[in-house]
Amino acid sequence: MRIRALVLAASGAVALSTLAVPAAQAATAGPAVTFSSLKVNSGKNIVVGSTAMVTVSATYTVTKPADLDASSIQTGPVLYRGATLGETSDDMLLGDDPGTCTASSSTVLKCTAKIQFRPKGSDEDGDLVSSEAGTWKLGALAVNADQGVTWQGGLGTTHLQRRSTLTANASPEPVKKGKTITVTGKLARANWDTNTYAGYSTQPVKLQFRKKGSSTYTTLKTIKTTSTGTLKTTTTATVDGYYRYSFAGTTTTPAVSAAGDYVDVQ
Repeated sequence: MRIRALVLAASGAVALSTLAVPAAQAATAGPAVTFSSLKVNSGKNIVVGSTAMVTVSATYTVTKPADLDASSIQTGPVLYRGATLGETSDDMLLGDDPGTCTASSSTVLKCTAKIQFRPKGSDEDGDLVSSEAGTWKLGALAVNADQGVTWQGGLGTTHLQRRSTLTANASPEPVKKGKTITVTGKLARANWDTNTYAGYSTQPVKLQFRKKGSSTYTTLKTIKTTSTGTLKTTTTATVDGYYRYSFAGTTTTPAVSAAGDYVDVQ
C-alpha cells in the first residue's frame, strides 16, 4: 500500500509526502522527544465509506528537552500494523500535514493533527484497500532536519472500519392479526477497492419489533445473512408496530440498525 510519511526532502527541510518511502531513505536517529496521551478520533472507531475521504482529528502531548527549539521539529500521529513502528514498517498511515503544537511549558507541547483516509479507488491518492479494515496500532513520530526521525509505538489501538448499511421491509401491509409477516433486507458494507457497497455474508442479524407507542425494540429472533448479504424471515402479526433488522458489528464493520418499517395489524 502507499504510505503517507514524513520524510526529509532533498533540500534538508522537513516535508510531508504521499509516497512509498524506501527504508534506505529513512533516518535512523531523531530528536529526543517522547509522546503521550494520544487520542485519535476522540477514541472512537474510524468509519470510512466507499468513496469519500474521511478526516479525523488527533490530540497528543510531546515532551522534549528544554533546549530543543519546538519550531525545529515536526510531529504527527501514526496508525501502523506489525510488531513495531519504525523505518522498516510496511503498513503506516499518517496525515497529509504535520501536527500543530503549542508550548505549555519549556518541555511540554500540546498538539493537534488531522489524519486523512481515502478508499483506494476514489482517486489517485487513495491508499485504503478493504483487507486493511480492522485493528490498527497507534504511534507517533517526530522529524528534525538535522537529527532525523524519532518513532514511538505502543500508544494504543483503534479500529478502521468499512461503513455499513442495513435495510428492512415488512410485508404485507396491512395484515390481519395472526397472519404471517415476511421481513426482507440486506446488510452491506463499503468496498474500498471498487468504491461500491457489497453484501456482508454469513453475519448474525437480529430481527426486532417495536410496538406502536413504545420507544423500545425487542429482539424476536437472530438469523444470518446469505452469501450476498440478503435477509429473509417470517414472524406472526400481533399488534401494530415497527420491524427492523439490527447488526451488532464486527472489528472491521460498525454496528448498524435499519429504519423501522411500520405494519398496520387489523
